[in-house]
Amino acid sequence: MKVLYIEDEEKIANFVCIGLKEQGFVVDYCNNGNDGYTHALELEFDVIVLDIMVPGKDGLAILKGLRKEGNTTPIILLTARNELDDRLSGLNLGADDYIAKPFFVEELVARIHAVVRRVSGDRQNILVVYPLKLDRLTREVTCKQVAIELTSREFNLLEYLMRSPGRVFTRTQILEHVWGYDFNPNTNLIDVCIQRIRKKIEKVGGEECLESVRGVGYRFRKPQNP
Repeated sequence: MKVLYIEDEEKIANFVCIGLKEQGFVVDYCNNGNDGYTHALELEFDVIVLDIMVPGKDGLAILKGLRKEGNTTPIILLTARNELDDRLSGLNLGADDYIAKPFFVEELVARIHAVVRRVSGDRQNILVVYPLKLDRLTREVTCKQVAIELTSREFNLLEYLMRSPGRVFTRTQILEHVWGYDFNPNTNLIDVCIQRIRKKIEKVGGEECLESVRGVGYRFRKPQNP
Protein backbone atom coordinates (compact mmCIF):
# COMPACT_ATOMS: atom_id res chain seq x y z
CA MET A 1 0.00 0.00 0.00
CA LYS A 2 1.11 3.55 -0.69
CA VAL A 3 1.11 5.89 2.32
CA LEU A 4 1.31 9.68 2.44
CA TYR A 5 2.91 10.66 5.75
CA ILE A 6 2.70 14.33 6.81
CA GLU A 7 4.81 15.09 9.89
CA ASP A 8 7.19 17.92 10.83
CA GLU A 9 9.13 16.25 13.67
CA GLU A 10 12.15 14.88 11.84
CA LYS A 11 13.20 12.22 14.37
CA ILE A 12 9.69 10.77 14.58
CA ALA A 13 9.28 10.93 10.82
CA ASN A 14 12.54 9.06 10.13
CA PHE A 15 11.65 6.35 12.62
CA VAL A 16 8.13 5.89 11.28
CA CYS A 17 9.18 5.95 7.62
CA ILE A 18 11.77 3.24 8.23
CA GLY A 19 9.25 1.15 10.18
CA LEU A 20 6.56 1.42 7.50
CA LYS A 21 8.98 0.58 4.69
CA GLU A 22 10.18 -2.47 6.60
CA GLN A 23 6.54 -3.62 6.64
CA GLY A 24 6.31 -3.31 2.87
CA PHE A 25 4.63 0.08 2.55
CA VAL A 26 5.63 2.66 -0.04
CA VAL A 27 5.91 5.99 1.79
CA ASP A 28 5.76 9.55 0.49
CA TYR A 29 6.84 11.96 3.22
CA CYS A 30 6.08 15.68 3.56
CA ASN A 31 7.30 17.83 6.46
CA ASN A 32 4.72 20.62 6.10
CA GLY A 33 1.02 20.94 5.50
CA ASN A 34 1.16 22.89 2.26
CA ASP A 35 3.22 20.27 0.42
CA GLY A 36 1.25 17.48 2.04
CA TYR A 37 -2.06 18.93 0.89
CA THR A 38 -0.78 19.29 -2.68
CA HIS A 39 0.49 15.69 -2.69
CA ALA A 40 -2.83 14.41 -1.38
CA LEU A 41 -4.76 16.21 -4.11
CA GLU A 42 -2.50 15.38 -7.04
CA LEU A 43 -1.38 11.81 -6.29
CA GLU A 44 -3.13 8.56 -5.40
CA PHE A 45 -2.62 6.98 -1.98
CA ASP A 46 -4.14 4.08 -0.09
CA VAL A 47 -4.02 5.94 3.23
CA ILE A 48 -2.85 9.29 4.65
CA VAL A 49 -1.16 9.54 8.05
CA LEU A 50 -1.54 13.15 9.15
CA ASP A 51 -0.10 14.99 12.13
CA ILE A 52 -2.50 17.70 13.27
CA MET A 53 0.22 20.12 14.37
CA VAL A 54 2.18 20.62 11.14
CA PRO A 55 3.45 24.00 9.90
CA GLY A 56 1.69 25.72 7.03
CA LYS A 57 -1.80 24.31 6.48
CA ASP A 58 -2.49 22.41 9.70
CA GLY A 59 -3.83 18.88 9.87
CA LEU A 60 -7.48 19.75 10.46
CA ALA A 61 -7.42 22.26 7.60
CA ILE A 62 -5.91 19.61 5.32
CA LEU A 63 -8.55 17.10 6.37
CA LYS A 64 -11.39 19.58 5.86
CA GLY A 65 -10.04 20.64 2.47
CA LEU A 66 -9.60 17.10 1.19
CA ARG A 67 -13.09 16.03 2.21
CA LYS A 68 -14.52 19.19 0.65
CA GLU A 69 -12.74 18.29 -2.61
CA GLY A 70 -14.32 14.84 -2.51
CA ASN A 71 -11.11 13.02 -1.59
CA THR A 72 -12.15 9.86 0.27
CA THR A 73 -8.69 8.44 0.99
CA PRO A 74 -8.64 6.98 4.53
CA ILE A 75 -6.97 9.41 6.95
CA ILE A 76 -5.38 8.59 10.30
CA LEU A 77 -4.69 11.60 12.52
CA LEU A 78 -1.69 11.86 14.83
CA THR A 79 -2.56 13.84 17.93
CA ALA A 80 -1.11 14.80 21.31
CA ARG A 81 -2.23 12.32 23.95
CA ASN A 82 -4.46 14.75 25.87
CA GLU A 83 -5.95 16.72 22.96
CA LEU A 84 -9.48 15.30 23.05
CA ASP A 85 -10.97 18.31 21.25
CA ASP A 86 -8.63 17.80 18.27
CA ARG A 87 -9.55 14.14 18.03
CA LEU A 88 -13.28 14.87 18.15
CA SER A 89 -12.92 17.68 15.61
CA GLY A 90 -10.97 15.40 13.30
CA LEU A 91 -13.50 12.60 13.48
CA ASN A 92 -16.34 15.05 12.86
CA LEU A 93 -14.50 16.40 9.79
CA GLY A 94 -14.19 12.92 8.30
CA ALA A 95 -11.05 11.32 9.73
CA ASP A 96 -11.18 7.52 9.77
CA ASP A 97 -9.09 7.00 12.92
CA TYR A 98 -6.59 8.67 15.21
CA ILE A 99 -3.57 7.61 17.19
CA ALA A 100 -2.06 9.51 20.11
CA LYS A 101 1.65 10.30 20.35
CA PRO A 102 3.87 8.64 21.34
CA PHE A 103 2.98 5.41 19.60
CA PHE A 104 4.55 2.18 18.37
CA VAL A 105 4.96 1.72 14.63
CA GLU A 106 3.34 -1.70 14.99
CA GLU A 107 0.18 -0.01 16.27
CA LEU A 108 0.18 2.41 13.35
CA VAL A 109 0.55 -0.48 10.90
CA ALA A 110 -2.41 -2.24 12.51
CA ARG A 111 -4.51 0.95 12.32
CA ILE A 112 -3.61 1.38 8.63
CA HIS A 113 -4.71 -2.15 7.80
CA ALA A 114 -7.90 -1.68 9.82
CA VAL A 115 -9.03 1.54 8.12
CA VAL A 116 -8.20 0.26 4.64
CA ARG A 117 -10.08 -2.96 5.33
CA ARG A 118 -13.03 -1.04 6.76
CA VAL A 119 -13.19 1.41 3.85
CA SER A 120 -12.51 -0.95 0.95
CA GLY A 121 -13.98 -4.17 2.32
CA ASP A 122 -12.28 -7.55 2.52
CA ARG A 123 -12.99 -8.38 -1.12
CA GLN A 124 -10.74 -5.62 -2.42
CA ASN A 125 -7.92 -6.87 -0.22
CA ILE A 126 -7.93 -10.15 -2.13
CA LEU A 127 -6.77 -9.89 -5.75
CA VAL A 128 -7.50 -12.91 -7.91
CA VAL A 129 -6.22 -12.83 -11.48
CA TYR A 130 -5.71 -16.31 -12.87
CA PRO A 131 -3.42 -18.04 -12.12
CA LEU A 132 -2.50 -15.89 -9.10
CA LYS A 133 -4.21 -14.97 -5.84
CA LEU A 134 -2.78 -12.13 -3.75
CA ASP A 135 -3.81 -11.12 -0.22
CA ARG A 136 -2.91 -7.51 0.48
CA LEU A 137 -3.26 -7.86 4.25
CA THR A 138 -1.42 -11.11 4.91
CA ARG A 139 0.93 -10.42 1.96
CA GLU A 140 0.57 -13.99 0.75
CA VAL A 141 0.65 -14.98 -2.91
CA THR A 142 -0.40 -18.33 -4.35
CA CYS A 143 -0.31 -19.72 -7.86
CA LYS A 144 -2.85 -22.50 -8.43
CA GLN A 145 -3.00 -22.84 -4.62
CA VAL A 146 0.79 -23.20 -4.31
CA ALA A 147 2.48 -20.54 -2.14
CA ILE A 148 5.05 -18.24 -3.71
CA GLU A 149 7.65 -16.55 -1.49
CA LEU A 150 8.18 -12.94 -2.58
CA THR A 151 10.31 -10.18 -1.15
CA SER A 152 8.55 -7.03 0.00
CA ARG A 153 9.48 -5.17 -3.19
CA GLU A 154 8.46 -8.06 -5.43
CA PHE A 155 5.10 -8.24 -3.66
CA ASN A 156 4.51 -4.49 -4.09
CA LEU A 157 5.34 -4.62 -7.78
CA LEU A 158 3.14 -7.64 -8.44
CA GLU A 159 0.24 -6.09 -6.51
CA TYR A 160 0.55 -2.85 -8.47
CA LEU A 161 0.31 -4.65 -11.81
CA MET A 162 -2.43 -7.06 -10.68
CA ARG A 163 -4.73 -4.20 -9.68
CA SER A 164 -5.35 -3.38 -13.35
CA PRO A 165 -4.93 -6.45 -15.58
CA GLY A 166 -4.24 -5.51 -19.19
CA ARG A 167 -3.25 -1.94 -18.37
CA VAL A 168 0.25 -0.93 -19.39
CA PHE A 169 2.22 0.90 -16.72
CA THR A 170 5.21 3.01 -17.74
CA ARG A 171 8.56 2.55 -16.07
CA THR A 172 8.18 5.97 -14.47
CA GLN A 173 4.78 5.05 -13.02
CA ILE A 174 6.16 1.82 -11.59
CA LEU A 175 9.21 3.52 -10.08
CA GLU A 176 7.08 6.23 -8.48
CA HIS A 177 4.58 3.82 -6.95
CA VAL A 178 6.81 0.90 -5.97
CA TRP A 179 10.20 2.50 -5.35
CA GLY A 180 9.38 6.13 -4.67
CA TYR A 181 10.99 9.08 -6.44
CA ASP A 182 14.69 8.46 -5.80
CA PHE A 183 15.61 6.44 -8.89
CA ASN A 184 16.52 7.23 -12.49
CA PRO A 185 13.89 5.94 -14.97
CA ASN A 186 16.72 4.29 -16.92
CA THR A 187 17.63 1.99 -14.03
CA ASN A 188 17.23 -1.76 -14.53
CA LEU A 189 15.66 -2.28 -11.09
CA ILE A 190 12.25 -2.98 -12.61
CA ASP A 191 13.58 -5.48 -15.14
CA VAL A 192 15.51 -7.41 -12.49
CA CYS A 193 12.51 -7.51 -10.16
CA ILE A 194 10.17 -8.63 -12.95
CA GLN A 195 12.55 -11.44 -13.90
CA ARG A 196 12.72 -12.69 -10.31
CA ILE A 197 8.92 -12.74 -10.02
CA ARG A 198 8.59 -14.57 -13.36
CA LYS A 199 11.03 -17.26 -12.26
CA LYS A 200 9.20 -17.80 -8.97
CA ILE A 201 5.85 -18.13 -10.77
CA GLU A 202 7.32 -20.52 -13.36
CA LYS A 203 8.93 -22.59 -10.59
CA VAL A 204 5.49 -23.56 -9.22
CA GLY A 205 4.08 -24.30 -12.66
CA GLY A 206 2.47 -20.96 -13.44
CA GLU A 207 2.44 -19.62 -16.97
CA GLU A 208 3.79 -16.27 -18.10
CA CYS A 209 1.55 -13.44 -16.86
CA LEU A 210 3.91 -10.45 -16.59
CA GLU A 211 4.29 -8.99 -20.07
CA SER A 212 6.75 -6.37 -21.26
CA VAL A 213 5.59 -3.75 -23.75
CA ARG A 214 8.56 -2.61 -25.77
CA GLY A 215 9.44 1.02 -25.24
CA VAL A 216 6.65 1.56 -22.70
CA GLY A 217 6.70 -0.64 -19.61
CA TYR A 218 4.94 -3.69 -18.18
CA ARG A 219 1.46 -5.09 -17.65
CA PHE A 220 -0.23 -8.06 -16.03
CA ARG A 221 -1.82 -10.12 -18.76
CA LYS A 222 -5.61 -10.01 -18.90
CA PRO A 223 -7.13 -12.94 -17.00
CA GLN A 224 -7.91 -16.12 -18.86
CA ASN A 225 -10.22 -18.91 -17.78
CA PRO A 226 -8.37 -21.86 -16.22
